Amino acid sequence: MYAWWSNSERHRYWRVYGGDIEARYQFGHGCSDSPFAGHYVGVYGSLVTYDFQFGNRKGVIGDKFNYAVGFSYGYSLPVNRRLNINFSLGIGYMWGKYKKHHPVDECDVWISDHKRKWFGPTRLEIGLVWLLGRGNINSGKDGVR
Repeated sequence: MYAWWSNSERHRYWRVYGGDIEARYQFGHGCSDSPFAGHYVGVYGSLVTYDFQFGNRKGVIGDKFNYAVGFSYGYSLPVNRRLNINFSLGIGYMWGKYKKHHPVDECDVWISDHKRKWFGPTRLEIGLVWLLGRGNINSGKDGVR
């Protein structure tokens, strides 16, 4: 994942970058029709840095990696022969360090350090999946398998 907005009206930000890895088990209706369609559960691990700030207000920055681990549940909806839309929610534990800061001119002035310890929703996904490879198609969507 990667994002980097500014929309400058005097220092407005939303920086995010990081990534995650997940192992999934697919079950229920849809798993025989398509290689990735239907319900699934999984376990994941994430690491992310961030900087949330809007206008001339105080912001929060995690300039070191913050970590999360948890369990996910999702559904993958076939759209056509080669595209699915994934919907997923992850519940887990997130930890790390972050700083509160305030913009002054073109600089962020540090205010205080904090530790993050959070149990709850740590991930929400709406994703587009493109099925690659010969024969890797959704069979119920204008295709024969």
